[in-house]
Amino acid sequence: MITHSSKSRMVIGMPVSLFWGYIAVGLFMTGDGLEQNFLSHFITTDFGFPKDKSSLVFTAYGLTVAISSWLSGVLAETFGAKKIMIVGSLMWIILHIAFMQFGIISHNYLPILFFYGLRGFAYPLFFYGFFYWVVKETPDNQLASAVGWIWSMFTIGYGIFGNLIPIYMVKHYGAECTLWQSLLWAGAGAAITIFLLKNNESNTPNKRVHYTFTERLGTITRDLTLVFRNRDLAIALIIRAICNFSLFGILTVVLPNFYPSSHGGHFTMEQWQIISVFIYPIQPFSNVLWGMIGDRIGWLKQMRWAGFVGCGTATILLYYIPIWYPGNIYPSICGMLFFALTITAFVPMGAIFPMLAPEHKGAAVSVQNLGGGLSSFGGPTIVSIVYFLGFDDFFVFITFGFLYYIAAFLTYFIRLKQPGVDFEIEPELSVCE
Repeated sequence: MITHSSKSRMVIGMPVSLFWGYIAVGLFMTGDGLEQNFLSHFITTDFGFPKDKSSLVFTAYGLTVAISSWLSGVLAETFGAKKIMIVGSLMWIILHIAFMQFGIISHNYLPILFFYGLRGFAYPLFFYGFFYWVVKETPDNQLASAVGWIWSMFTIGYGIFGNLIPIYMVKHYGAECTLWQSLLWAGAGAAITIFLLKNNESNTPNKRVHYTFTERLGTITRDLTLVFRNRDLAIALIIRAICNFSLFGILTVVLPNFYPSSHGGHFTMEQWQIISVFIYPIQPFSNVLWGMIGDRIGWLKQMRWAGFVGCGTATILLYYIPIWYPGNIYPSICGMLFFALTITAFVPMGAIFPMLAPEHKGAAVSVQNLGGGLSSFGGPTIVSIVYFLGFDDFFVFITFGFLYYIAAFLTYFIRLKQPGVDFEIEPELSVCE
């Protein structure tokens, strides 16, 4: 357990002492995200592996990401956030080199599956290790704002640069060179973490106590089972998983086929790619904006109406807009922007978990991270089930929208003291001690 003896000075909702950590996240996640829009096609088309083998690679990756995400907060609380970030970044670099050398260069499927799957353990240790660090250093009444900055840097790195750089690099230098370039970005994030990010965790009381391995293991085990002992955390885990269902299910699995189809949007693949890009540019701003708004009007109220009701409606509109305006990209771009605006309203989600278990913030963050992992599994799984049952695309969109509306209802059953409802923001909004 960590005792919070002091909090960092805040500037526009960001802990000043962790500024370089935010920069490191943006750089590292750029490296981690460079392959997202071409690796599956590269494995299938260039290497000639069947689609089921290609999908298995990403399934293995998603599984390790989910496991590591669950463990990361507890490990950061037990061993220190900076140590976990360094371990995660070095693990990522080593496994990516192995993935390239033994898998990609040799066109060998098993090393691709093995090393890419193992690499999924790495990024959550880095990213969620820093996430926990921010939670620990931020005053409770500005937590959503600080978390909003984390997701903004994640979006800038993974979402924007991770998608834009390969458009140029793959065309001019090839997919293999682009994958090697990932090392430069991830390495830069690792270097900043090691040399520029100051470790002020040594001042916390638990760092002055030397625990045995058995004691540490017992703490980790107790913390990982916290969700089974806390009703509010259990409900929060359910809504955390639902909040990104459309991101991993609709946008990743359904839309790339539905929008270019003759029964969908009648778009070309290039037009669909242009439409899909518009989910990212607005997010760095809306993440921070929603964080600040949530700190003032109440986190659950914002997530209930702007998040779950809004995103459920936006998901259904993603089906109807191309039907109403086939072949016209501008209404669909507006629909994508609306979806991006509503899905970023979930920024306070990262703040409510540690507030629900203030004595076990690392464990609470791990539960939140587990919910993120369940999103990446649940979204595609629901799509597969609906298709397996013989229903069409319309029923997929309606199912997802209905799940969001259910989650909005579940927010009424979470007991939480939150800013804008139970206590007010400090008068000095820009800078506080």
